[in-house]
Amino acid sequence: MFSDKVFQIALLLSLATHGVIVFQNVSSLYCPENPRERKIEVKYIKQATKNRGTSGKAIPKMEPFLRLPDKITVDQSSPAAFPGEKSPFKMDRAMISSAAAINKPSMIKPDFIAIKKKISLPAIDMDKSKINNPSYISYYQLVREKIRRSAYRNYTRTETGETYLSFIISKDGTLEDAHVSEEKSSANPYLQATALKSVRESAPFPAFPKELDYPRLSFNVVISFEVE
Repeated sequence: MFSDKVFQIALLLSLATHGVIVFQNVSSLYCPENPRERKIEVKYIKQATKNRGTSGKAIPKMEPFLRLPDKITVDQSSPAAFPGEKSPFKMDRAMISSAAAINKPSMIKPDFIAIKKKISLPAIDMDKSKINNPSYISYYQLVREKIRRSAYRNYTRTETGETYLSFIISKDGTLEDAHVSEEKSSANPYLQATALKSVRESAPFPAFPKELDYPRLSFNVVISFEVE
């Protein structure tokens, strides 16, 4: 009798234990866990600390001005007017250069004719007493050369001809008198004035050498104006 009661109690406990286990598995299948009761994982992102002034308030970070070449990446080429056509705002470099070459006005270069001016003082007949004096001949050549250089500076036009002049030089080289012999000269007033001006601008002349012991001497020259 006692063994039958123990067996019955053990059987009841076993049935009760298995019943609880089976009930929990069935409830987990038909009654899932409420999603609201799940734990939510929170992640914190550390932000950059803003500068704070003396007052303790956060100072906003100043961003630099945008630099357009660094920020804008849109294609700057002009769109075509119609699909498949080239943009009317684009021109070939060769076309631009050729158009510029056509429209560029050509410089008109005038034809310069080189004119070579020649001034000479041909020899004239002199007194035989002066020709035989070498000091006079040497001094006369210095006077002629000085007049010729002055005539080159004053001859600015293209008239041609000869002018005959007579002048007197004192012992110290001072020009005392000068005049044009019109009967022996060309009738061009410009050449006569140029020749007379050249003689006057050449003064003062060098003083006489010791061999020329004269208070004054007269000279005659012919200035020839030529154009080649």
